[in-house]
Amino acid sequence: MPPTPMPAGKVLDREFLEIRAKILELAASFDRLDRGEGSVLRDPRMKLIEEALPILQRPGADRAEQIQMIFSREYDEKWRNAYGL
Repeated sequence: MPPTPMPAGKVLDREFLEIRAKILELAASFDRLDRGEGSVLRDPRMKLIEEALPILQRPGADRAEQIQMIFSREYDEKWRNAYGL
């Protein structure tokens, strides 16, 4: 018998403060980027972040997978050779 998922309300009760803290941490990171000298708007890492953020607001149970795929490299069958293994 598969485990029964915890009710959404209980998940929110348990994780609200951690979610809140992570959102505040992201906001602080973006504030530091904005205050920093220069621009990172053309940095490919920022493009990945910009692609990932809207996924957080979409409904569905596979957001983590979608975001992981954004930040992942495509599979290369010859990866062992690339890393000298």
